[in-house]
Amino acid sequence: MILTHNFYNRPVVEVAKDLLGKRLAFGSVQGIITETEAYGGSDDEASHAYRGITKRSAIMFGSPGYTYVYMIYGMYYCLNIVAEEEENPGAVLIRALMLPQIDLNGPGKVCRYLGITKNHNGIDLIHSDCLFVTHGIPVLGYTATSRIGINKALDKQWRFVMNRPVA
Repeated sequence: MILTHNFYNRPVVEVAKDLLGKRLAFGSVQGIITETEAYGGSDDEASHAYRGITKRSAIMFGSPGYTYVYMIYGMYYCLNIVAEEEENPGAVLIRALMLPQIDLNGPGKVCRYLGITKNHNGIDLIHSDCLFVTHGIPVLGYTATSRIGINKALDKQWRFVMNRPVA
């Protein structure tokens, strides 16, 4: 069952934690989300929405459940999912996916493997038949840490990594 608007229409940190273990589907590929990062609004200096609405960040102020895709370092796309209620910006970065044959650890690797580009910015995950999120597997807990690759808002423990079962 595809996750609903109500799932995403909550505080971004809650959504980031609850996306762990969910199944991300893009075309014929499906993987389990194993790592996320939350980004807020004016309370989060590391967020694209920190300084208010810009052309880049406008989607973060919109309806929850939409994709926010941008490029970093001029070469890697990053897939985010808008959270929070409209006009209250928030987005969750999908940092890692577990697939049957490979673990994709890093947002650039996720997008490169799946073929997600800027063309996938603004997709409604609730009504799309090619990119969506469903219920996945039970999560046996998670670890919270500082976010990766940023040098602002280091006090926020908003990176969440799903605990893996011991083999």
